[in-house]
Amino acid sequence: MPNSLTIRALRPEDRAEWSEMWCDYLAFYETSVPDEIYESTFARLLGDDAQDFSCFVAESGGRLVGLTHYLFHRHAWKVESVCYLQDLFARPETRGTGVGRALIQAVYDEADKQGAPSVYWLTQDFNHTARKLYDRIAKQTPFIKYQRP
Repeated sequence: MPNSLTIRALRPEDRAEWSEMWCDYLAFYETSVPDEIYESTFARLLGDDAQDFSCFVAESGGRLVGLTHYLFHRHAWKVESVCYLQDLFARPETRGTGVGRALIQAVYDEADKQGAPSVYWLTQDFNHTARKLYDRIAKQTPFIKYQRP
């Protein structure tokens, strides 16, 4: 893990580094979003609406090196809410150093704090590097995702 790694909530002054990392994350998945989505997503991440996503960032040496977006929502099979970890990104030069693991652990800890019994996420089957981590810290489910075209 990088020296002096700190996991913390996103702050307004993180806008430029957050945007850069989220852009790189989206590029990995061969997609992009319009500028208005960057604006609305960042505003929501900083807001206090319980229905919106939240964000943890990883900071090392005064620079942001990772991010994760997560959301609590109700579940028809549980009384408690569950936690969906939507986005997880570590800068390429920090991969394999514990940044991703630390961000996931922060989400796990927040889920415990909120009384959410489950944290789940999706990834592409070709995301081999990340899946090595996921296979160590989570259980793969047999579900297959479908979505409206």
